[in-house]
Amino acid sequence: MTVRPPSEQTLELAAFVPFRLNRLATGVSEHLAVVYQRRFGLDIPQWRVMATVGPQQACTAQSIAASTRMHKTRVSRAIAELEARELVERASSAEDRREREIRLTKAGRRVYGELVPLALAREAALLECLSPEQLCGFLGALESLERYLHLEN
Repeated sequence: MTVRPPSEQTLELAAFVPFRLNRLATGVSEHLAVVYQRRFGLDIPQWRVMATVGPQQACTAQSIAASTRMHKTRVSRAIAELEARELVERASSAEDRREREIRLTKAGRRVYGELVPLALAREAALLECLSPEQLCGFLGALESLERYLHLEN
């Protein structure tokens, strides 16, 4: 690879890795959205809240924002919309009464239980285009980038 002097450097957006990652993330989100939007009427922030709260007994809005990297306003709005649909509920934390925990309701657990196998099947279908070696390398590269950017779970 030849490095050009600063005066001659150009940026080809279509080849720029940050742009490609963003475009890929958007495409993957749209690919997965088919499952949760059409069948369950969830938007991306609502889906992320459900997916974060689902495996846990309860969690805070702050922990949802931190793990999903969504702005706290989007998280709050998604929680309010899910609460209006009676898919989540807020409860006082047993550890800190000032803190509100988000929990799936019975209806929310039912939706989550139906949604998870569909989302996992959609993920598997997406990754089928990669050979086992490519998948291993891809997942390893994701882990390395997440570690570099301090995005580990």
